[in-house]
Amino acid sequence: MESRTFSRYSWIDFAFSVVGVCTFLLDWGSDLWLAKEFYCRGDLLWFGVLVGLLVLSSIVVQMFSWFWFQYDKELPAFSGEATGAGSMFCGNRVKLFCLLHVLQLGFLCRHISVIRHGFRVWWRKEEGSDYAIYLTHDLSMLRLIETFCESAPQLILMIYVMLRTNKARTVQFVSIAASTTSIAWMVVDYHRSLRAFLPDKAKQHWGSSLMYFLWNLLLIGPRVAALALFSSVLPDFIALHFLLLWLAFVLWVWQQRTNFMDSAGGEWLYRATVGLIWYFSWFNVAEGRTLGRSIIYHSFITADVVVLLATWWGYRDRVQTKAYGLALLIALPLTYLLGLLFKALYYCCFHPKLLRHLEREPRLQEDLAGSDIAFRDFSIQDGMPASQLCNQRMACHAANFYTNR
Repeated sequence: MESRTFSRYSWIDFAFSVVGVCTFLLDWGSDLWLAKEFYCRGDLLWFGVLVGLLVLSSIVVQMFSWFWFQYDKELPAFSGEATGAGSMFCGNRVKLFCLLHVLQLGFLCRHISVIRHGFRVWWRKEEGSDYAIYLTHDLSMLRLIETFCESAPQLILMIYVMLRTNKARTVQFVSIAASTTSIAWMVVDYHRSLRAFLPDKAKQHWGSSLMYFLWNLLLIGPRVAALALFSSVLPDFIALHFLLLWLAFVLWVWQQRTNFMDSAGGEWLYRATVGLIWYFSWFNVAEGRTLGRSIIYHSFITADVVVLLATWWGYRDRVQTKAYGLALLIALPLTYLLGLLFKALYYCCFHPKLLRHLEREPRLQEDLAGSDIAFRDFSIQDGMPASQLCNQRMACHAANFYTNR
């Protein structure tokens, strides 16, 4: 069989890592600034909600990072220094790495490790390209989790505060910009990581990432806005709304029998997190054809958005919302429908038709015979077997995203 490889770690990968850590630091800096403003102005309720979101999201991300560290340190490729694994695992000092996670610094440590190792591979031309790519894929997944655990809920909070007070301070605009940037960057970075697992013959161009970004933006934006509008008129009911939908989504994930993590506790953490992500956006987590599940999800969310907007329209302050009320009521559902149209266009024109390629190209059929082989058995850089360093977590999502429609 013809050997296939991932592209080597390049300056683009390094640039993505640097921008990623800058976005992370900017987001946290704006969060701390905003928290200080709330506290100093005596808005203790909003201060508490913001700090709660920051702490909860940080704990969830650190837990995923620690679970993955526990799984990965058992792999043969991580037992020595050949791959540079010791640079992230603090020279195999497990207790120190555990302490970093307890102090909520594990995610930042991963960012620093990726930049350090990526610089050595890209600039100094040292070995370890496969390991650098492995780390970037993990970071992409952690950014996805951090975005929906912290940035999206925080965006709702900021819009809610602006609607309730009918004014906006500079720090609120900065926080909204930082959260929006974080979400946008997550979308592009996550799709780029998915593309890395495609065979060379099915590689996508940047146009596919642009279309992927657009339909996610057009779907997530109206969803967040509708939740913020509903919160502005019935703030006591938004927690109940979230809890009921989250429980339903977690049960749906459980019904799909996911096996993303390597332990029972880790798998339930993953299912709970997917339930949170689904509160904002669709995220495919199971094998098999997903069109039916996607239609059910988007139909439900469309109906929920309509109910949220109708509730806001009925309870709104008619004087305060006179300038923008009707425009939002019309624009948000239309924007969501436009996002669905862009999503359909993506799958019609930009999504790689791997199943069609299987019929037309016998060699590609051999390459992609089964999702486990299709995305996990590529030959990787530096002569390392793919079974050792292929990031199976991201490969699992890539298999679900590209082969099962």
